[in-house]
Amino acid sequence: MARKIPAKLILEYRAMGLSRNLIAKTKKVGRDSVSDVFKRADDLDLTYKDVEDLSETAVYQKLFPERYQSETLYDVPEYAYIHKELKRVGVTLKLLWNEYKEKCQAAGTIAMGYTKFCQGYQDHILNYKLTNHLIHKPGVTTEVDWSGTTMEVIDRASGEILTAYLFVGTLPYSQYVEATFNQKSETWLQCHVNMYRYFSGSTVRLVCDNLKTGVIHHPKEGDIILNTQYEALGEHYLTAIMPAPVRQPKKKASVESSVGKIAMAVVAPFRNDTFFSLEELSGAINERLAEFNARPFQKRTGSRHDIFKQEEAPTLRSLPEFPYEVSEWVYGRKVNLDCHIQYKNNYYSCPYQYVRKSVNLKLTKQRLDIYHQDERIASHRRFGLYQKYQWATLPEHLPDQFNQPEWDDIRMKEWAGSIGPCTLSVVNRIFDSVKVKEQAYRSILSVLNLSKKYSNTDLEAACLLALTKVTAPRYKQLKTILASGTLNQNHSTKVKTQSDQQGYIRGAEYYGGDE
Repeated sequence: MARKIPAKLILEYRAMGLSRNLIAKTKKVGRDSVSDVFKRADDLDLTYKDVEDLSETAVYQKLFPERYQSETLYDVPEYAYIHKELKRVGVTLKLLWNEYKEKCQAAGTIAMGYTKFCQGYQDHILNYKLTNHLIHKPGVTTEVDWSGTTMEVIDRASGEILTAYLFVGTLPYSQYVEATFNQKSETWLQCHVNMYRYFSGSTVRLVCDNLKTGVIHHPKEGDIILNTQYEALGEHYLTAIMPAPVRQPKKKASVESSVGKIAMAVVAPFRNDTFFSLEELSGAINERLAEFNARPFQKRTGSRHDIFKQEEAPTLRSLPEFPYEVSEWVYGRKVNLDCHIQYKNNYYSCPYQYVRKSVNLKLTKQRLDIYHQDERIASHRRFGLYQKYQWATLPEHLPDQFNQPEWDDIRMKEWAGSIGPCTLSVVNRIFDSVKVKEQAYRSILSVLNLSKKYSNTDLEAACLLALTKVTAPRYKQLKTILASGTLNQNHSTKVKTQSDQQGYIRGAEYYGGDE
């Protein structure tokens, strides 16, 4: 459907003395459309004063009744009335939309959906340059953005100048600022978490810019596609994330204005200061921000902090019991025979039913959750950054005697014994070195699989030699011996003779050993 001509606005501009060309250019309306409004108004002897109290829709209907009938599918709301009602305490767009819908049902007309209803109200505000009461009503909207202004931090050790970016979050009267070293998605999300903690609550809506860290796609029509984690953050805090329309900054005016105020109040005083860490810069910003929010207004009593305590804080939604945890995902990890997955040289257990299956890992600073086909099957506290080769094992994840996996300790010992007594001794010592037998499976299989690359005879000889040098030989020592080609031939001959005397025993091929 073609966009309706803003007839009332054109008549208002005409009354102000603007020409056809200037009106067309200012409102991005075709010159012919402006001329049509002028002609119809002249034919009906109408001026702006005659229609000043009518809605845009009513004026359009009066000037172009034939077009209105053919173009109108929905019953158009009285947005002037809606704008007036929103000033009243407790009145929301949702309430007014429900009342409008009931009115349409009673009249037998078609009501537009909630999204179109809200969009129509936004257009009404822009057309008439009105103050959006919805945006400035406490507890309704939080606006966020990266400030275009940056600051500098000097690395004390190297002297390198590092760029610090400023995240700005704002309520109608209160601001939050955080300095970061990057604008990555994880940082963007964590800034939101910190902002909500600072405000001690969340709002119904969160208006952001169309940054790739939060918004994947924002078409003129159709569904907005948000970053998955950004959408999850909104669900966690029960706030609707609403990206501002592309190239329409007036719909995100509070944060745009706050960015400029923050630049003057917080950044400018530091222009001659030097900071040597992000913590030092953040501390200075917090002090300035507290001063900024406590500074008395020039044209009204109180300060931003007073308004926050009296009007904004009581209307904010309570925060969840736990803050949102920024996470990353690792896909396609295989559950090993020992019922563990490996992540950064540490091992985390899974239920034995998922051995050899592919799982995904959800990682936060504190937790590692394991998912199989969107179902969480295990959760562990993550090991520290500098902890290596640690095992997180839950007993219930390991099989009992009635639910043995494809490989178990008995079968592995049988395979080792089929190779030779020294190999069996190595396997037993590996089992003895762990608290839970399943933790040894991977190490033992890597040792036994060397017999496939070399031979049973060579592996047995390598185990014999390794046992004379190391208490509990592992794959690395045995691999080095085998790869060097320096096995004592006498040992090999002796081992071969012993093996031949023991007769035929089923080996790796029979047991299905694999790399």
